Amino acid sequence: QVQLVESGGGLVQAGGSLRLSCAASGSIFSINTMGWYRQAPGKQRELVATIIRGGNTNYADSVKGRFTISRNNAKNTVDLQMNSLKPEDTAVYYCYAILGGLYWGKGTLVTVSS
Repeated sequence: QVQLVESGGGLVQAGGSLRLSCAASGSIFSINTMGWYRQAPGKQRELVATIIRGGNTNYADSVKGRFTISRNNAKNTVDLQMNSLKPEDTAVYYCYAILGGLYWGKGTLVTVSS
């Protein structure tokens, strides 16, 4: 069983930055895949970024070059640094982890004003 709690969302102007953090209960060392999804109003949930245990990362085309995902096994956290934010990045951001099953956090709202 994995519990995930996101933090760091908020309101920011276009061009600004935010850093989201996902804290996992227990050690994340054994979790191979973690990452972030987002869901904008009226849209389907989409994959934003993934990081595997070895450190390899993958990003949605829409965020490449602007977002950076990282994991800290000592702190049991996975962070998402978001730079050059755009209004279309407005969404609820969900942390996820795959460990036997798929686990989700409750989400954190990011609002980017134009």
